[in-house]
Amino acid sequence: MMQTFSMQALLYEEGSFGVFALVTVILGGGAAVLAGRAIAQTWRPWWQIVAYMAILGGAVRFIHFALFDGTLLSLHYYGVDSAICLLFGLIGFQAARAAQMVSQYRWINQASGPLRWRRKRP
Repeated sequence: MMQTFSMQALLYEEGSFGVFALVTVILGGGAAVLAGRAIAQTWRPWWQIVAYMAILGGAVRFIHFALFDGTLLSLHYYGVDSAICLLFGLIGFQAARAAQMVSQYRWINQASGPLRWRRKRP
């Protein structure tokens, strides 16, 4: 018996991509960006994002379960939700850290894009 591969089944279990985009990407990703920025602004290390995004991934999974009849205890979809939250959290962290390094240490650093900084040339 041959099984077919479906990107839809790999990423989300609901019938529509809109539910996945709303809950996981917009709500979960937005919360992850804010959490990543908060971690960076308090000068904590990047690896703390992993623990916080594991918790946020559980919250996103619960919203899927409570509002859209998703599976609550699905390790696969919890991993997908947590991975997306982790990605957004790291982006928020890096954006805030780059802004910090440029504003707090402007005599030695300069902006090199929204997520990077570099040393000023003498």
